[in-house]
Amino acid sequence: MTVGEATYRRVARPVLFRVGKGDPETVHHRTLSALSRLSRSSVGLRALGGIWRRHPSPRTVFGIDFPSVVGLAAGMDKDGVALKVWPALGFGHVEVGTVTAHAQPGNPRPRLFRLPQSGAIVNRMGFNNAGADALAGRLATAGRIGVPLGISLGKSKITSVNEAVGDYLTSLRAVYAYADYIAVNVSSPNTPGLRTLQERAPLDELLAALTAEAGSLAWSQGSRRQRPVPVLVKIAPDLTDQAIGDLLEVCVDRGIAGLIATNTTLSRQGVAPDEAARASETGGLSGRPLHARSLEVVRFVTGHCDLPVIGVGGISSADDGLRMLDAGASLLQVYTGFIFGGPPLLTALNKAIAAR
Repeated sequence: MTVGEATYRRVARPVLFRVGKGDPETVHHRTLSALSRLSRSSVGLRALGGIWRRHPSPRTVFGIDFPSVVGLAAGMDKDGVALKVWPALGFGHVEVGTVTAHAQPGNPRPRLFRLPQSGAIVNRMGFNNAGADALAGRLATAGRIGVPLGISLGKSKITSVNEAVGDYLTSLRAVYAYADYIAVNVSSPNTPGLRTLQERAPLDELLAALTAEAGSLAWSQGSRRQRPVPVLVKIAPDLTDQAIGDLLEVCVDRGIAGLIATNTTLSRQGVAPDEAARASETGGLSGRPLHARSLEVVRFVTGHCDLPVIGVGGISSADDGLRMLDAGASLLQVYTGFIFGGPPLLTALNKAIAAR
């Protein structure tokens, strides 16, 4: 453990986790609010960049130039309120959302539960966000952030699965002009019926519509877009190999640019015994217990198709990130590991990858 990691774990993290009497969602919102204020300070951003934005590892994936491998996963900054602070901390790309066509409050609270011994989180947030139009307005004001921006799209809760295609298209049209890539989230366990969209027929219908619309929008924007914005699909870790294989066939047939593997899991395997009761809360589990399964899925995907993969799931150390790259991932994303490990985890990951 580096000095930075030790300091964060022993000093900064305990203080942050006590904010709001330890309620994880209150901690998250207050931290995000502070980062939002910092994101508007050019002096603060330069200072952060001087400390954390080191060890670049540039690479080009699905036609996009990334300054470094490690990105911020969707869910951390759903509404894009702290956009410019993430690159200053060393992230090589930022994925906002998941955003829906309709603004929605998400599921009732409490809906976020920390499992510190397990290095994990259980959440049933339910795509709480201000809606695609609100995000588009914020992105228009923010301008470019210096690293690629992904936008994760999901289905509104009030929209039936049978009407999901139109719902996703509404969001796509709202945010398309600001996205470097689009992530199609059909794998969250917290919106009723959403995961059925990973099945062959509904997935084929959805992806056919989204890729066609992305092509039309690229054409309508003229010289600003040389080609359609890449469309990626985020998949669940709980699918069988057969189901993943079917999904990959649809993705290849529909010209999908890549996969994000994986979303949260319904499994509770690997959770510390002392945290089993809290882990039994309804929702998806992320963090360290998910890592082994995420590696398996990434290996399967890269072994069965040529689509590039963003590997995400339980990356809690530099070694975890290197293992994910060895499994075939082209890029990485962190979420839960960053909550528990903070900026020192990001520095350790970037340093290890750049040293390869």
